[in-house]
Amino acid sequence: MSDQSAPGASAAAEPGASILLSARDIRELADRAGIRPSKQRGQNFVIDPNTVRLIVERAAIAPGQSVLEVGPGLGSLTLGLLEAGADVAAIELDRGLAALLPQTLGARGISEDRFALVHADALQVTALPSAPRAGEPTALVANLPYNVATPILLTLMERFGSLRTALVMVQSEVVDRLVAEPGSRTYGAPSAKAAWYGTREYAGKISRQVFWPVPNVDSALVLLTRRESPLGTEAERLATFAVIEAAFAQRRKMLRAALSGWAGSSTLASAILERAGVDPTLRGETLRIEQFLAIARAREQATA
Repeated sequence: MSDQSAPGASAAAEPGASILLSARDIRELADRAGIRPSKQRGQNFVIDPNTVRLIVERAAIAPGQSVLEVGPGLGSLTLGLLEAGADVAAIELDRGLAALLPQTLGARGISEDRFALVHADALQVTALPSAPRAGEPTALVANLPYNVATPILLTLMERFGSLRTALVMVQSEVVDRLVAEPGSRTYGAPSAKAAWYGTREYAGKISRQVFWPVPNVDSALVLLTRRESPLGTEAERLATFAVIEAAFAQRRKMLRAALSGWAGSSTLASAILERAGVDPTLRGETLRIEQFLAIARAREQATA
């Protein structure tokens, strides 16, 4: 597993030395392996150790905790999590990066029982990988590819109830949408769907200059903390998300019109909304997640 000729391997031999990758280490690793960031896969590698420490700090990771990382890339954040005492289970789509990462960790003195890697598409994973020593992950910490960030976040929270928190770095505009509250111009389907799982918080801005290559967009962190008790059943989640999608497909229309196709007619939509205690003349952008759930339940009651 180890490759003692890897850049920075000597750091592991020095007591108390940081195992984090420097910008130089990262470029050397990539050059040696013939790896170039893929624009198609949204690859922008973090090359600043201080930013890595900031992310790990904001995630509030405890020593011995099992953490899921999606898209570990060259291992910058992975090493930050490991340095903080966490064990890591990672999902990496890129074959070359998946082959290189265990070598990098081994060269930094990381034992194999603290890390597990699955070469797969995170959107297709149905069984959560576990860190060999710490077991099933309870937190997601990741620098997500911007083109699929929201689907990955929502899919993982849907499929894996063991994930109690998720701190992810995504495009700033995506963070704005995820944390938006009803009534704001950025509140939309992603906001409402994320609210199903728990609270969402803006957790800090990230400079463009800490990435290689430098992206053309701003980045930020969002923290999602799962509710202690689910809002409803899985069937109710699916029904609620269908209401959300219908409401925001025509977000400028009143709910009785926006939900007419979903309900069967504007008359039926109005009746369902009234049963749910929701004003039919409101727009979807003003509703809390609990109101979307009430609408889904009212339709189920009406058709029972």
